[in-house]
Amino acid sequence: MFTESPMHTLADTRQLALDGIITEEQARLIDARAREAMVAMGINTLLGAGILAATLGTIFWLASASAVALFGSVLLAAGLLILARGGALYRMFGNAGALIGAGMLIGGAGIELVDKHFTLAPIVMLPGGALVALIAGRALLRGGLTTRFVQGAILLMGLALHLAGLTLLLEQTQVTGPLVALSYAYTAFLLVVAGWATDVRLVTALALVPFAQMLSTGTSYFHASYVFMSPEPTLSILQMGLLVAAMIWLGSRVQERTARHSRILATIGFIVANLCALVGSLWGDVVGETLWGPGYDWASDQSYEAYEAARQAFEAKALVISADAYAILWAIALVAIIAWAAQSGRRALFNASMTFAAIHAYTQMFESFADEPLAYVIGGFAAIPLAWGMWRLNLRLAARSA
Repeated sequence: MFTESPMHTLADTRQLALDGIITEEQARLIDARAREAMVAMGINTLLGAGILAATLGTIFWLASASAVALFGSVLLAAGLLILARGGALYRMFGNAGALIGAGMLIGGAGIELVDKHFTLAPIVMLPGGALVALIAGRALLRGGLTTRFVQGAILLMGLALHLAGLTLLLEQTQVTGPLVALSYAYTAFLLVVAGWATDVRLVTALALVPFAQMLSTGTSYFHASYVFMSPEPTLSILQMGLLVAAMIWLGSRVQERTARHSRILATIGFIVANLCALVGSLWGDVVGETLWGPGYDWASDQSYEAYEAARQAFEAKALVISADAYAILWAIALVAIIAWAAQSGRRALFNASMTFAAIHAYTQMFESFADEPLAYVIGGFAAIPLAWGMWRLNLRLAARSA
């Protein structure tokens, strides 16, 4: 069993050196490594954004399948040649050339299929993307062909082509219901596997988007407005809660490479759960109304009165959680999670909990208690013994640890 720390520890190296806990040389080494990690992240982000922009820009600029295929092949061959013969000094140019070339071939093929052969596109893109991803994944895990950076990027390109084909297939067949939810689960699973294989936590984190959409939780954009939507906040919270618990359990039992990905899934899942709780605290929830409730049949001549009567009949038998109950339960849960995360050293969950506690307090201040001074009196006096209890608990745990 592995018991790595659930977080990277933040420390003032200068103060540690002054206190004699570490030496000046150790402090300089820690600072240098931290700087190297930040610089590497910045370089990789800039390189990835440049490759993506150059690839898509060149495809649309050439606007010809033959020209894209020819130019992409030349760039791919040139990039691989630089990687094979150019040495470490020019490796970045080799990576860029190989990835822009591969991206033009894969992306150009996908765009051409959608534009000129829409009906045939998913039939080609689904297996074609899967084949590219599998070849690149095998090379990534076993070594060979080219650098890990190129292997991982081509794996993601193949995965994108495969999932784009799946999206087109769902659109063409117009499937609904459980098959759509199953496709979202499949997409989330593939993103987690790809994120772990490439060791890119951003890809792993993206898996939460289709995972949340299994219950229609998502976002939307209107003019100058971004909207978070959760038609089933209670069920979505349960869904995310199970994910968070599973990822925390897994993170303490696997190697650090895998634990990093479990922690990012737990953190993003926790954030989505809190956003769902925010929706519930404002609107309440009739559990299951959008899943197995009556629904409005737009294809029929059903009257709104008939639909409303059916909806009220369903609500009378369903589990209904009011907005006020949601607000109280969410506040209690946040307090408990803040205390637990602080004691267990889970910084990401602690920071997220504190952030949503502030959002919850701010929202309820104007939504529910703007003209209720007694609520502030009760809340303020209740916070004092709560803080004292957390302090005493911390002393007890520290003594037991010592």
